[in-house]
Amino acid sequence: MNKLTLKKIKPFFIFDMANNHMGNLEHGLRIIREIHKVCKDYPFAFGFKLQYRQLDTFIHPDYQERFEFKYIKRFTETRLEKHEFKVLKDEMKTLNFITVCTPFDEASVDLVEEHDFDVIKIASCSSTDWPLVERIVKTDKPVIISTAGIGWDDLDRVVSFFDHREKDFALMHCVAEYPTLAKQLELNQIDLMQKRYPHVVVGYSTHEEPDNMVAVKLAVAKGARIFEKHVGVKTDQYALNDYSVSPAQVVAWLDAAMQAYEMCGVTDERKPFSAQEIDSLLSLRRGVFARRSLKKGEKIKEADLCFAIPTLKDQVTANDISKYIEFYAEADISEKAPLLNSQVRKKDLRGQVYEILQDVKKILRESHVSIPPKVDLEVSHHYGIDHFPQYGITMATIVNREYCKKLIVILPGQTHPEQLHKVKEETFHVLHGNVWVNIDGQGKQITRGDVVVIERGMKHSFGSDTGAVIEEISSTHSGEDSFYTDPKIMQNTDRKTSLTYWFD
Repeated sequence: MNKLTLKKIKPFFIFDMANNHMGNLEHGLRIIREIHKVCKDYPFAFGFKLQYRQLDTFIHPDYQERFEFKYIKRFTETRLEKHEFKVLKDEMKTLNFITVCTPFDEASVDLVEEHDFDVIKIASCSSTDWPLVERIVKTDKPVIISTAGIGWDDLDRVVSFFDHREKDFALMHCVAEYPTLAKQLELNQIDLMQKRYPHVVVGYSTHEEPDNMVAVKLAVAKGARIFEKHVGVKTDQYALNDYSVSPAQVVAWLDAAMQAYEMCGVTDERKPFSAQEIDSLLSLRRGVFARRSLKKGEKIKEADLCFAIPTLKDQVTANDISKYIEFYAEADISEKAPLLNSQVRKKDLRGQVYEILQDVKKILRESHVSIPPKVDLEVSHHYGIDHFPQYGITMATIVNREYCKKLIVILPGQTHPEQLHKVKEETFHVLHGNVWVNIDGQGKQITRGDVVVIERGMKHSFGSDTGAVIEEISSTHSGEDSFYTDPKIMQNTDRKTSLTYWFD
């Protein structure tokens, strides 16, 4: 069990006996056994915790019998011998509890190792007790650290200390008021710790009133992974303190946690969807119908479609329509007929667009050219996206008012086919890479810093063997002012894909 890893353990519930054994070995064994009876069937990992203090040295010699000090009296009256603690620890192990111990002094850490506990817990009062912490970190055991009363500066130091020593450790949000009233629980601290230390498991060490079952639900919902509660057994001889729970209250606590986990559902992945949920949503979606007759083999455009209810079995829905998906008819489809999945072929372009964006971003990073946020990017694929590596460019429109500024990215080996403009005149300023340009049949090589002016009516094409970034300055741009010499391009009305949120 020493190989236990806190980051991989399933929800972990720790029962802290503290001094509730009352210095009576048999009573301590009874607590362990009765808690085991009520928790053994729950699907959680369970730990049982003792607290070790070597009282002969933990309490200063001059104060050994000064019982006016609350904790000197409490600890002295509930003293157990080392061999009795070992009996309790062995009983925990026999009943399959993960064994946990809080040592309050260096000698107790020695005893924790001798008794071979699985996990060491550091109490809030000891989390910055550096002589003790230095001794604990030398053990081979995972460490759980309570954080009551510790400011961010000190907690940062604690986390850094264990991080630098590559220790398996977790933090526990805790409030050291006994009991902790509901208004004092400060459960939002769990969120803050997870945000500040995203690599650390965060849990919740609880001292709330025993009948409070809401706190554990909230802690579960906030993502706490480890939970700790003081437990005991009330008898005619021994009473329970105001923050320890009985076996019956343990059941209520675990039931509340179970309800919370059921309500919160899966973590770290999208939830599975039931057939009932899918059917319900499908019945509310608009189905796709043909606005006109479609021929087999024809590419289907959005203008060819209309969207309406009901949605029939096997029908394409409006939710399937996207600028990244092309549809082709696999059979003749009549006007007003539903578009069935069995009648169409889908081509998803999203993966290709994603790869194009990665190539574009790479060149922009290499060029050190800054891009303003939320700038539209136009991916021009003149002969279809499959041929984009050979023919095409990407353009980011920075300004388009009475004047226009664009950034053109050319991928290595890419060519922009020949075109002309009847309205605008444009200037190319090379910001990165090498570019070839052909203007009215005259070719030339230009490189970083070079400027070329392309007058109205001039046929021009350009490209790059290395990849390049060009700043284009022109009069106002109009999408209807680009005239390609290849009529196939002019006939391709789907030669552009526009994106807005693309650079981050």
